[in-house]
Amino acid sequence: MALARIIWVDDEIESLRSQQLFLENKGYAVQTFNNGFEAIDYVRENPVDVVLIDESMPGITGLETLAKIKEINRSIPVVLITKNETENLMDDAIGSQISDYLIKPVNPNQVLLSLKKIIDNKRLVAEKTTSAYQQQFRHLFTALNSDPDHKEWRDIYKKLVYWELEMQRTDSPEMEEVLQSQKTEANTEFFKFISRHYASWIQVASDTTPTMSHTLLKRKVFPLLKKGTPVFFVLIDNLRFDQWKAIEPILSASFRLTEEDSFYSILPTATQYARNSMFAGLLPTEIEKKFPAFWKNDEEEGGKNLHEEELLRAQLRDAGLGDIRFSYTKVLNNQSGQELQQQIHNLMGNDLNVIVYNFVDILSHARTEMEVLKELAGDEKSYRSVTRSWFEHSPLHQALRRVADKPLTLVLATDHGSVRVKTPARVIGDKQTTTNLRYKHGRNLQYEPRDVLAFRDPRQAGLPSPTINSSYIFAKGDLFLCYPNNYNHYANYYRNTFQHGGVSLEEMIVPVITLQSR
Repeated sequence: MALARIIWVDDEIESLRSQQLFLENKGYAVQTFNNGFEAIDYVRENPVDVVLIDESMPGITGLETLAKIKEINRSIPVVLITKNETENLMDDAIGSQISDYLIKPVNPNQVLLSLKKIIDNKRLVAEKTTSAYQQQFRHLFTALNSDPDHKEWRDIYKKLVYWELEMQRTDSPEMEEVLQSQKTEANTEFFKFISRHYASWIQVASDTTPTMSHTLLKRKVFPLLKKGTPVFFVLIDNLRFDQWKAIEPILSASFRLTEEDSFYSILPTATQYARNSMFAGLLPTEIEKKFPAFWKNDEEEGGKNLHEEELLRAQLRDAGLGDIRFSYTKVLNNQSGQELQQQIHNLMGNDLNVIVYNFVDILSHARTEMEVLKELAGDEKSYRSVTRSWFEHSPLHQALRRVADKPLTLVLATDHGSVRVKTPARVIGDKQTTTNLRYKHGRNLQYEPRDVLAFRDPRQAGLPSPTINSSYIFAKGDLFLCYPNNYNHYANYYRNTFQHGGVSLEEMIVPVITLQSR
């Protein structure tokens, strides 16, 4: 069986007979044509793996032949062979989606190398990726067991995401399993790290503590307001670091990346807590004390994030920025997204524009309830793919493209991430205990201590105490918390869903990205 089926189109094909024989001796099946019309007819009726086309032919040119072949099958790789190195020709060729081009005169080894690049690319990439990860495995293992600080943990997670993205290009379930095992181990160690240090971060925020939800704007956004260009702060709710990497190429086409950073979401890693803290520049217990009308506990009726603009205004005033011009826009549906797209030029006169976009969080929750979304976003790889597809075609992307040619700074961030939960853990509580799967608070909570990070005094975690003797617990790793009532039903229903609120790398270490217009 031939390694691949090749057609070679050249008006002087007889002079290339030796090259044809060379490729056939290497195991390729080569069909030759001296004009584009015959090649087009052949492609229409026969399977072809790669097409080699001479650019300059009488009757129908190589580029014209290429266009007709792509109309028949866009996925066929095409190698253009040419004497002409002009910029316009190369632009036309690349625009026609060639896979490679060769400059005449070509020797057999050049052609062979091009074919190997195209045909064996996936296999070669897989082999190289697997080999590179095997070399890095021990370094990551050593890093995990060297008592990393909060900066090193961010680097570790970034490396794990990098290898996860690299592995998705391979077809090696065995290596993917090894990586997932290492991620699980990393989350186990990360949980221990957070258990040891989180309370101290909360009690005293200093230059040595990590940037967290309540210090994010002060550290990463407000300093940019002094540079004289408008700042767009775009918060995509529930965007994990790997999802940022999925949409990065799309944004990079319009904006120049200047800083790729991450910060720690506060606990619980849930919108009500993390996002209110971000806009207030305060911990939840401080918000409740300073703005009691703006804070609602989990069990209280009504929206929990209805006063973000007022909280932001107060934080700006406290930071000495009360005189700046700013806007706040929350996009909850496609209609408001379209309105943002139409009106974004009007925001260029402001110093700061805050845009909150809720789609990814909606997707995460809808996936739990809808079978069709469970199929579309069944695992991390497909979850990233759905996120990328949404962003590419979203009103948000279109809106940002409209102002990409204007001088501005774009800061992209989120409030928290999510983790795919796999392992149920039993919790017993009273009627006032919250229903969230990754954290709970209430009185008389009963649980397995090794499964959770517990704060019997909520103030240690900067959290309000809804009732006397309230305590908070946060699930570790991929655990989700279930009550004994109808336990098996809920354990099966929520297994492999994406949830947030607890302690994991995916939920707590989240992106904050700075970009500039080109």
